[in-house]
Amino acid sequence: MFKFKTPSQKTKEIMSKVASSEINNIDFEQSAIDKIKDLTGHEQVKITSSGNNSIFIALSAIEGDIIIPDQGGWHGFKQIAKFLNKNIITLKTDLGIINPNYIDELDIMENSALIYTSFAGYCAEQDTKAISKYCKNNKIITIEDASAGIGDKEKKLGRHSDIILASTGSPKIINVGSGGFISTDNDEIFKKTALPQKLSKTSQIVCSGIDSELDNVSEKLEFTLNATCYLKKHLENTIHKDKRGVNVIIPHEDAKSISWNLKKSLTTDKSGFITTCPNYNRIKQKAIAIEIKNLDYSCLKEEYLDKIIEELRINNLQ
Repeated sequence: MFKFKTPSQKTKEIMSKVASSEINNIDFEQSAIDKIKDLTGHEQVKITSSGNNSIFIALSAIEGDIIIPDQGGWHGFKQIAKFLNKNIITLKTDLGIINPNYIDELDIMENSALIYTSFAGYCAEQDTKAISKYCKNNKIITIEDASAGIGDKEKKLGRHSDIILASTGSPKIINVGSGGFISTDNDEIFKKTALPQKLSKTSQIVCSGIDSELDNVSEKLEFTLNATCYLKKHLENTIHKDKRGVNVIIPHEDAKSISWNLKKSLTTDKSGFITTCPNYNRIKQKAIAIEIKNLDYSCLKEEYLDKIIEELRINNLQ
């Protein structure tokens, strides 16, 4: 049986000690902020109560249009932009991958922003450096949801965007069960959003968990990326096969029935790690997604990955 990813034992113990006031002399919020600054390269960081609240703060500061990818993003982008009564523009992508040249085709206002995830549909890293360069040259603010990409050792993800935000809920790379953060070098972002920041405050308990998880976030992300790479290497028909990701997406016309078979054979102790497409958060065509990011790190060893490959082959997904 596979195990669903949960906060590490160390993180749970620290959070428990803070909750019981056994530890009460450490400012975990400031410690976590300092670590996030090192990861993002930004001078200003706020810890929030959730990833969606981080998105709410970021979009609240934008005066122009909100540009979102046509697939491979996060449905909260559109929901929150709508709630804020922002004008939403959908950007054509290559199965979630953003091509800056496509932005040329858009008619957008000044002071607009592009919001996207580090990994398109979790399966393929975005070229954040090229996206950021294009947008800076065209006075478009970039907002990167780095929930799955924070801590990238190659510093390609969670590093180049004007605003970087993340969820630290389960089963994210920073896996606390709740919380999030937002970082930027743009003073105006936080000046304009005092009220939503105030409404999104969190506790020292959550901050202690985030602080703990940040200590080895780069190693955990690297472990996840390597596991996904192993699967892509042994499977033929995967989306964005040559790109780093934290899940594997395999197109198939009979995705729904095959996913049921896989869920029966690849069982977990909690929530599953098999999802189906079409799904805005993944790709908008029939496919099966193997959510490696959802698995406990003990289940990312070759023996478990080989079991996944075997079951995929049995179901003619090789």
